[in-house]
Amino acid sequence: MKNYLVAAVSGAVFLLSGQVIAADVEAGKKKAEEVCASCHGVDGNSPAPMFPKIGGQPRTYIAKALKDYKAGVRKDPVMAGMAAALSAEDIDNLAFYYSGQTVLTVKR
Repeated sequence: MKNYLVAAVSGAVFLLSGQVIAADVEAGKKKAEEVCASCHGVDGNSPAPMFPKIGGQPRTYIAKALKDYKAGVRKDPVMAGMAAALSAEDIDNLAFYYSGQTVLTVKR
């Protein structure tokens, strides 16, 4: 019985943990159009192969990558400059927006 209770509580905490961060997807889209679209595309499907497709990536990955660029943990002069101007709220909004997009694949 104790194992079921632990599992139920753990599951509830896991489900609620995604609700803790309140992000504004529309603000993320607007910021993407202003800052990210020229390299990564508005929907995260980069128009150029030298820039990664970030649409559909996990929210936590996008947020961590942006925070790491901002902190200098990840090294890229262009991304460091872009991330430096982002607030914590901008990062959350961008992460939620891009994680909700779909990556388009090209068949060759």
